[in-house]
Amino acid sequence: MAKTEVILTHNIVGLGGESDQVKVAAGYARNFLFPKGLAIPLNAANKRRLEALRQRRAEREAHELNSMTELAKSLSKLVCVITVKTGEDGKMFGTVTSGMIADQLKTQFDLSLDKRKIHLDSPIRTLGEHEVEMRLHQDVTGKLKLRVESSTPLPEPPAAPPAEAKKEEPKTEKRGRRPEGKGEKPEEAAGKGRPARAEKAAPEAKGRPADKAGRPEKGGKS
Repeated sequence: MAKTEVILTHNIVGLGGESDQVKVAAGYARNFLFPKGLAIPLNAANKRRLEALRQRRAEREAHELNSMTELAKSLSKLVCVITVKTGEDGKMFGTVTSGMIADQLKTQFDLSLDKRKIHLDSPIRTLGEHEVEMRLHQDVTGKLKLRVESSTPLPEPPAAPPAEAKKEEPKTEKRGRRPEGKGEKPEEAAGKGRPARAEKAAPEAKGRPADKAGRPEKGGKS
């Protein structure tokens, strides 16, 4: 395939930036680059434009550096939420990829970002908080906080049964009273109470004869 040399007038990812001199397929240059104004043929006349192209490239790269630096600061303050389907055990179906993160950044924050700038060591497979590296520029990297949530409500753990109230033991004696006989000798407990009944009856028995004996009869002589 025939090759031709061109001077790029715009930055083309994977090919080069303004003022770069590259070799491309002749058909690609003729049918795409030249009609789109992305490159010009390499010849003596066009070489005079190289300085202007280099100046424009320097300005573009400085602007990109500033923009990506500000973007990194903004991303560090964001929390991107991604909702996934999970099973009853909480395990995810599938993984979270850089493409999914780029889509959510666009949906949630209206932020368009090439998914190739989102660097994952491996696809995310677990729920919870994650930190994702953002390679925004060759001189700028940043961090994005990512929270992966389940769209399936997780089952709640069974509630612990309420603690049973302790049953009170029946009380055998009342407070403040001492059962009879407690702390006494057997002979004292056995004899206690009987003399009291005898004492109550004694005054009655003794009082009546005393009255008859000591009271003079009516009409008698002294």
